[in-house]
Amino acid sequence: MYRDHSFLRSIRVLAAVAAAVLALSAMFILGSRPAAGADTSCSVAYQPNQWSTGFTANVTVTNGGPAVSAWTATWSWNGTQQVTSGWNAQVSQSGQQVTATNEPYNGAVAAGATVAFGFQATYSGTNSAPVNFAFNGVPCSGLGTPSSPSSSPSTSPSTSPSTSLSTSPSTTPSSGPCPAGAVFCDGFENQTSSTPAGRWSVVTPSCSGTGAATITGAQEHAGVKSLEIDGRGTYCNHVFADDTTDMATAAPTWYVRFWIKHTAPLPTNHTTFLALNDSAHGNTDLRLGAQNGALMWNRQSDDATLPDQSPAGVAQSVVLPTGAWECLEFSVSGSNGQIHTWYNGAAVPGLTEDGVATSDIDDQWLGGSGASWRPQLTDLKLGWENYSSGDDTLWFDDVALSTSRIGC
Repeated sequence: MYRDHSFLRSIRVLAAVAAAVLALSAMFILGSRPAAGADTSCSVAYQPNQWSTGFTANVTVTNGGPAVSAWTATWSWNGTQQVTSGWNAQVSQSGQQVTATNEPYNGAVAAGATVAFGFQATYSGTNSAPVNFAFNGVPCSGLGTPSSPSSSPSTSPSTSPSTSLSTSPSTTPSSGPCPAGAVFCDGFENQTSSTPAGRWSVVTPSCSGTGAATITGAQEHAGVKSLEIDGRGTYCNHVFADDTTDMATAAPTWYVRFWIKHTAPLPTNHTTFLALNDSAHGNTDLRLGAQNGALMWNRQSDDATLPDQSPAGVAQSVVLPTGAWECLEFSVSGSNGQIHTWYNGAAVPGLTEDGVATSDIDDQWLGGSGASWRPQLTDLKLGWENYSSGDDTLWFDDVALSTSRIGC
């Protein structure tokens, strides 16, 4: 058979050219894709809480792409903001560029899942929101402040079932401001006079002075009333609103949520604004307050602190800003002694005792007899103990006690 070899050669050349074109096209398409572990979809919510010279911020990123096993978030400032510490991420800053990388325990983020972290920073002038926010190199949308909590308290319990009772903390809060299963939720709306009544009574442990606990309509997180504590300086001005009737119902793991607002920066010396009587340890108190300018747990029976009061330990806690309502949650287990604390919905590493001694956090707390500490809490006191000079006015609202995490 006669073959036109020149024609066949032409076909081969054309095929080779086509293959080269396809290869170049594939290289271009693959080269335009984001790196492995990133995708073209992510969104971020940014919730700052600021005072005159500083602020804290909670950051929540939604991974709209495939699952990742590690992550890095980056952003830029337009002003003088300077990050000083972080939680749930390793946060560093160079110039106006900030980088946050995952901790060993939260690097895995499933497709469609969220990861939350936070930081503390200083600023002067205008504290504008971050710009150029990216997650694993992919620009994110939706930077802004999440919707604020409901402006009015729920008039009926949530219809969603509560989380089953467990000695380990729930990883997600129950829905609603007062979930089903809550022992009580109280926004002080039913108080009929300026003196706390009903489940609350005014007490002055150890000694009393000029401090006062009153029901006020001047400040409120929701509704029209709150509990006001006029905290005075010097040792003998202790004053609390005390509930002794409900703690037994929530045992053996107590979950508490409350909103707090105050007027004076947290002092260097030890103060307390929440105390829980521990009948298993000589009726001493488990105390939540502040020292060295940041939130701190204190165990009165041996004066242990959580976190350690070292610079590295204090940096793992959070500062409670003035002039703003902040949400605090915690759980205390009578079964294993663990404590977990959340600030505006985010876990605080420095206020966490997880049974494993961590340097600068809970190694002192777990030292000696602390390893076998198993509290039996019998009351809930909201108020003020100050062990040096300095006044503060505080307001408490939307207090809840439950057998599972409540949420903000």
